[in-house]
Amino acid sequence: MTTTARPTTTTGPTDTTAILTGSRRGIRPRTRRVEPIYYLFLLPTLVIFTLAITVPGVMGIFFSFTDSIGIGEWSFNGFTNYIAMFSDPAILQSYLFTFGFSIATVIVVNVIAFLLAVGLTSRIRFKTGLRTIFVIPMVISGIIIAYVFNFLFSNSIPAAGEAVGIPFLQTSLLANPDLAWVAIVIVTAWQAVPGTLLIYIAGLLSVPGEVYEAASIDGASKTQQLTRITVPLVMGYVVINIILGFKGFLNAYDIIVGLTNGGPGTSTRSVAMTIIAGFNGGDYAYQMANATIFFIVAVLISLLQLSLTRGRNAL
Repeated sequence: MTTTARPTTTTGPTDTTAILTGSRRGIRPRTRRVEPIYYLFLLPTLVIFTLAITVPGVMGIFFSFTDSIGIGEWSFNGFTNYIAMFSDPAILQSYLFTFGFSIATVIVVNVIAFLLAVGLTSRIRFKTGLRTIFVIPMVISGIIIAYVFNFLFSNSIPAAGEAVGIPFLQTSLLANPDLAWVAIVIVTAWQAVPGTLLIYIAGLLSVPGEVYEAASIDGASKTQQLTRITVPLVMGYVVINIILGFKGFLNAYDIIVGLTNGGPGTSTRSVAMTIIAGFNGGDYAYQMANATIFFIVAVLISLLQLSLTRGRNAL
């Protein structure tokens, strides 16, 4: 007796996948329609950004190839401004000061903010009130902070140094060309620590408590938990603070103006101060070339930092 098998039709994985993905002919994938109201809300921001950022930036790059003083007639001079920049000791000194100041301030701010964050997330009393106190400098204007510390460095500290008989404190740091940058780092760090502190607190609170409990059971000390558990787990937040801080300190202006105004001499003049001083002194096109180079340097640093940290320290 012969039995004839009934042919069966099965749907293979390829057909199922095609049905689900819509890749078979006659099946179109569903596309999500963007509501027109979204574009309506985007338009004002796009227009303002273009008029306030993009257009002035493009115009500045254009005038960097001219001999314009900001008003009146002008003519093209090619790369003359760019060539002159690299032999100008004032501009080279401003770049040296700006990068040195930024690196020193980033280190100081992140070390202090991280230690404060560890303390303010531990089991201590009044930590909520202390967090509020520590973030107050973040909401005060930089120029006001600079004038207050200017008075302290120029009057209060020298008077205290004379009263206690300490010669080092009897002279203002702001009057010393070799140490004025230290005062700028102190004041800038005082204002920048709160913002960095908040990011570190968020990072520390995201670490599961079970990790520390397991480490305590295994006999790890507080120092070992800090160096081998806390630091590696919040490294992504460290990277964020370093990037944000370095970018912000490169544009330092108001605190330096309020403390030293670029002095003594030009020892503490930042790149931003050099550019603005050039605008007021009739070197518009020359300083626009300086601003263009500074913009390129900032973009290159951003790309370098992103390439070094991408995929390894993501939150």
